[in-house]
Amino acid sequence: MFDDFKLNEDKPYYLQVKDYVKELILKGIIQADTRLPSTRELSKILGVSRNTIIEAYNYLEDEGFIYQRKAKGYFVSKIQKHEKKSYRINWRERVTNLAILSDKLDITKHEARWEKGMISFKSISPDPNIFDIDELKRAFLSRISIEEGKILNYGYAKGYRPLIDEIKKYLKLKGISLDGKDVLITNGYTEALNLVLNAVVEKDDVVLCENPTHSTAINIMKLKGLNLRPIDIEDYGLNTDMLEEKIKKSNPKFLYLTPSYHNPTGVVFSPENRLKILDITRMYKIPIIEDGFNEELRYYSSHILPLAALDEGNSIIYISSFSKVLFPGLRIGWILADEELINYIESLKRSLNIHTSFLDQAILYEYLNGGNLEKYINKVKRIYRDKFEWALECAKKYIPHKRILGEGGLHLFLELNRASSRDVLKECLKKNVIFTPGDIFYIDEKGKNTLRLGISRVTNEEIERGFKIIGDVVKKMEGLE
Repeated sequence: MFDDFKLNEDKPYYLQVKDYVKELILKGIIQADTRLPSTRELSKILGVSRNTIIEAYNYLEDEGFIYQRKAKGYFVSKIQKHEKKSYRINWRERVTNLAILSDKLDITKHEARWEKGMISFKSISPDPNIFDIDELKRAFLSRISIEEGKILNYGYAKGYRPLIDEIKKYLKLKGISLDGKDVLITNGYTEALNLVLNAVVEKDDVVLCENPTHSTAINIMKLKGLNLRPIDIEDYGLNTDMLEEKIKKSNPKFLYLTPSYHNPTGVVFSPENRLKILDITRMYKIPIIEDGFNEELRYYSSHILPLAALDEGNSIIYISSFSKVLFPGLRIGWILADEELINYIESLKRSLNIHTSFLDQAILYEYLNGGNLEKYINKVKRIYRDKFEWALECAKKYIPHKRILGEGGLHLFLELNRASSRDVLKECLKKNVIFTPGDIFYIDEKGKNTLRLGISRVTNEEIERGFKIIGDVVKKMEGLE
C-alpha cells in the first residue's frame, strides 16, 4: 500500500508523510477504523525515522483524520463524505465586459512568448544576477530583529512611516518641493496609476498621452473607459504644438507623461521641452501625471529635474518605483501628490487592499537607510551603460533603420524603413530570437514599423548574435541583400 511513497528534499519529511497518509484516507484507499501501521513499522516501510512518523501521526490526529486507542495504536477516523453534485456554468457568458477587455488587452497572453533557448529582447526588467542580495539579507535580518512580530501584523494604508520619510528624503534630493504634499506607498507602479485614476477620472473622460507610451498605462486607461488622445514623441520630447492643439479641442482631464528614459522610445525630454509643457498645462490648468520611469539610469548627461521639481504648485502627481533598477519583486512604488488628494487616495487604497506588505516596505527602508542604493546604482549604471553602448553599436551595424531612439535605460527603440516589425518578428521566431513589436505602445494605428529591444538580461554575445539575425531578416524583407 505504501510502496509509491517518494521523499523529496524541498519539504520536511513529517509533512510529506502526513500529506501522503491523508491523501490515502481521502481517496478511500484506507477505510475508516482501519488500524495504521505502528510508528516503528511505518518508519521501516517508508525509510524515515520513527520520530518523523510520530510527528506525522500527531498532525493527522490534530486534524481529525486518525484517532488513538490506548495500547492498540492508531486508527483511521470516519471522514464525513457527501455525495458530490455538480453542474457546469459557461463562465464565458457570465464574465463582465471588463474581464473580456482585460483578456483582449493581455499582452502576456496574446503576444509571442519566450521559450527556452531563445535570445529574448522582450524584457526591460533588471538583471537579477547583479542584485545586491547580501545587503538585502542584512536589511531583512536587521529589520526583523528590530521590529520582531510587529512587522508581520497589519499595517497602514498610507505606508510604513520610516519608508515614507526615506522616500521623501530621496525626492528632496531630486529637487522636488514637499510643501503641501504627501507620499503614499503602493504595490508598484501599476497600483499607483490605478489608484490615481480611480481618484481623478470618470469613464469617458479625455486623457492626453504621449504616442507611443507605456503599454501598461494604455491598458489601464482603456479598461477604465477613458478616451485617449495621442501626442507625438519627437527626438527632443513631446510635440508641444500638438499638445496645445489637443487641449483646445478636447478639454482633457489630465496629461500622462514619462519625460525621462521614456518607455518605449528611451527619449529624455529636453529642459526646454519640459518648461514648455509646464507653461502650456499651467495656462489651461491641466494637471499632469508624471511617471518617474528609469530616472536613475542616467549614463551621459547631467541630472535633469523631473517635472515635479519644476512645479511650484500642486498640479503634478508624481508616481514612481525602483523596479527598473532594484528588486522589482518587492512590488513597492509610491505616489507623491497634494496632501488633500493623497488623503482621498489613502481611503481608496484601504478599501481595495488594506496596505502594501509592511515586511517588504521595512526591508526596503532598512536597505535604503544603510546607504546601499547609491552604491548599487553606481555599480549597475556602469554595467548597463557598457551594455547600452554595445547594443547601440550593434544595432547601427547590423539592423537597417530609419532612426534609433534612446539615450539610456534598458532598451533601444528602432524605427525601420519599410518592414513591418510583426513580419520581422514572425521570421525571427523561427530563428529563436524574440522582441517586442512597437505597435503595442501606440494609441492609434502608428508604429507598425517599430520595435523595442530590451537589453538588460542578455549577454553582449547574445546582443550581437540576436541583432545580426534581426538585421538579416530586415534586409531580406526590404530587398537590401
